[in-house]
This record gives sequence, structure tokens and C-alpha cells, in this order.
Amino acid sequence: MTDTVNINIDEAVLIGQCRRGDSSAMERLIIRYQNRIYNVILKICGNTDDAAELTQQTFVNAIENIREFQSRSSFYTWLFRIAVNLTLNYCKRHVRLGVRSLDSLTGENNDEGSRALRAVLYDKNCPDPAVVAENKELCELVLKAIMKLDDDQRAVVVLRDIEGMNYTEIAEVLKVELGTVKSRLSRARSNLREILEVILK
Repeated sequence: MTDTVNINIDEAVLIGQCRRGDSSAMERLIIRYQNRIYNVILKICGNTDDAAELTQQTFVNAIENIREFQSRSSFYTWLFRIAVNLTLNYCKRHVRLGVRSLDSLTGENNDEGSRALRAVLYDKNCPDPAVVAENKELCELVLKAIMKLDDDQRAVVVLRDIEGMNYTEIAEVLKVELGTVKSRLSRARSNLREILEVILK
């Protein structure tokens, strides 16, 4: 509990310093969150160059608007909201490039992962496919399948099943109702399962 309190106090101090134009405090906040922000953006947009650019823009926007942060939500939720909104808007304006065809995932290099994933799909007692992405053998198959979801569904799967955010945090990030998060996640998982079933036939 003490560590969490210290982290929150330290973060509040850094945010206060950022509001006063302290560049070193801004740098510390960027270092603290840049990897998580980049990874989330990459899993939504699927392109490393785009992800790097969008990560940079996320922090530019955050720094420019730091005075608007009111502490009603956690700072990282506020930051994720900026990142996800930027990325979804970008995806809607541009055709995503560099995503390999799912057909290429059934080659011999993925045989072991394919067999394991097939076992998951046809066992009703197993968790949803996105959850098993923690398994190293399945990670590439699942992440590539996630890229086939539409932007809104992909975002909610990434935030819930990969980032581990709770429904309330996701609703805050995406600026939607709690019920919308749950229904969107349910549809996304169902669609993800169907995509994975197709590539494993």
C-alpha cells in the first residue's frame, strides 16, 4: 500500500511540475509510460513506424494539455485515452499497411502454436482466445488475428485482454458507456474466435 501511495504522490508532484513547465518532470513522465503507450498503439495500428509517430504525438498532446488533467481519473487512464483516440482516428483515416495475411500463419513455423490454439478453440471450458495470448506459442497467431477486427473492437480487446484494464477504465479511455464496453468486447471475442477458427481449418 505504501509503495502505491508513494507512486501516486510522486506522480502528482511530477504533474504539478509539468504544469509549471519543468522539462525534466515531463521527461520522467514520458519515460514512465512510453513503453506501455507504444505497445498499446502498436497492437491497435499494427505498424511500428506509425506506432512510434503516434506515441510521440500522444506525449506532445498530453504535455500541451496537461493543465486540463483534473485528477478525476488516473493519469495513465487519461494518457491512454489520448493515445487510443489518436490511434483510432488515424486508423479511420488511413489504410493499415504491413499486416501479413493470416494465410501465412498456417505454415510449418506455426504448427505447434496452431495445434495448441485449435485445442483452445474447441474446448468450451478454455478462456477466450485473447486471454491465451500470454502463451508464447500462441501470441503471434492471436495478435495477427486481432488485427483483423474492426478498430473499435480491436481497441477494447487490447485494453481488456492484453493491457488488463477493467471495464470502468476502458469506458473512461474510450468515452463510452460501461454497457457498450461489455457488448463490444463480447462481439470482439466472438469475432476473434471465428477468425481463428477459419485460419486453423
